[in-house]
Amino acid sequence: MLRRHEINDQNWERIKDILPLENTGEGRPSKPNRLMLNGMLWKVKTGAPWRDLPARFGSWKTVYSRFRLWSQSDVFQKIFESLTRDADLQETSIDSTSCKVHQHAAGAKKGAENAEISQHIGLSRGGRNTKIHAAVDALGNPVCLYLTPGNVHDCTVAIEVLSTIPLSGSVVLADKAYGTNEIRTCIESQQATYCIPPKSNVKDPWACDYNHYKERHVVVCFFNKLKQFRGIATRYDKLSRNFLSFVFLASSMILLK
Repeated sequence: MLRRHEINDQNWERIKDILPLENTGEGRPSKPNRLMLNGMLWKVKTGAPWRDLPARFGSWKTVYSRFRLWSQSDVFQKIFESLTRDADLQETSIDSTSCKVHQHAAGAKKGAENAEISQHIGLSRGGRNTKIHAAVDALGNPVCLYLTPGNVHDCTVAIEVLSTIPLSGSVVLADKAYGTNEIRTCIESQQATYCIPPKSNVKDPWACDYNHYKERHVVVCFFNKLKQFRGIATRYDKLSRNFLSFVFLASSMILLK
């Protein structure tokens, strides 16, 4: 019987071949990949500690060890990328959202001055935060995900995010924060156009189709879906690699629906 937060048969068939092979030979057989994945989904959906995993998933240490191995091998990113191959890039919307960092994730060893920065944790007016930068296609499906500390301005990483997407023929929709000369030049250099409102203090403002600009709501809707996963809305993971893996996993589940 399928329980809450578990992957159904149809979606499992789409991603099972991307996961590493299970050990069925000599020695102790490994736990089924589907069972381990369901444990990870329960963890990110509820935001509960690993130790609180229900007994039906077996030992929490086994599920965590499998998650750590898959995270180090970029398995979750590969699943995400396999589901974004048919993206509708007629339009591309870009934005970011901040995730509050829980106190259990914000600790660092003494003397490690840059430890939090290296783990994409930044101190802002709202406390310690991590930013998720995302680009979505015309249907609101994510095509690129990127982490920075919470005090990093959106425009500083926009070119890096957009450079991973084939923008030729696309219209990039973004808010005023992305209206720098460098970003607009980058978009045009890829044979794409932009729909970005100019700031009020711009000396030479450009035209913007505000009716078309309303379509940017798809990226906001994606963040709303993403933060339904409580393990994403609040960051509990000390390592940014693990947190980003959960972001890829949650985004993959959104793509599968």
